[in-house]
Amino acid sequence: MLYTAPTLRTAAISCRVQPTVLSSTAFSTSTPTPLRAQDSSSTSARRAPISKRHVSFKKPNVRHASTISTPPPTSATSTTGTQSQSEHLNWNTFFKLRKTRRWYQLGSSIGTGINGFILGAEVLTRSDMDKIVGQIPMDPFITLGMITFACGGVGWLAGPIVGTAAFNWRNRKFRKQMDEKEKEFYKRIKKYRVDPSASSMANPVPDYYGEKISSVSGYRQWLKDQRAFNRKRQTYV
Repeated sequence: MLYTAPTLRTAAISCRVQPTVLSSTAFSTSTPTPLRAQDSSSTSARRAPISKRHVSFKKPNVRHASTISTPPPTSATSTTGTQSQSEHLNWNTFFKLRKTRRWYQLGSSIGTGINGFILGAEVLTRSDMDKIVGQIPMDPFITLGMITFACGGVGWLAGPIVGTAAFNWRNRKFRKQMDEKEKEFYKRIKKYRVDPSASSMANPVPDYYGEKISSVSGYRQWLKDQRAFNRKRQTYV
């Protein structure tokens, strides 16, 4: 059968048949849903409902450096014990205070000596000097000078008493410990000092009363001097 060119009639028939055929292969142009929305919907569908629980957290007891577990001391004995422990007098401090006490005594002796000299001269100028000088068979000027210097000497001797009183008042918190250390110190001096009867010009007694000791190292040096004195005594004998 020979091929014939399509006519207008056959084209119209084919247009009637094709819509039914093409309707099954039609494409949908609806907008797709986003992936995040699909995931959220799927996960929300899969997620099981969780019941709410009332959870309470306890605050831990944190101790700071300023807090103390033990209660503060209320008795007076504990406070006095801590004060005495903090103000304990050691040997080096004892020797320093001893040296300071000597300066107090020396300064007060100078002051009281000058004051005694001035006071004696003031008393002599206001009193009847003829009556006082007539009782002493010496030159009046020498007599007046001796009386004036005697008043100054009395003031000098009274100086250590005044200086010690001032020192004890200034360092009254160490007074009891100072007395105890003083007794122990002189007990050691009396025990280890040498016999002065064996002294000589070539071997004098080294600080018999320990007045030059001003520290613990000075006390050790004093002990060495005592041993050296005994060695020299045995050598010369």
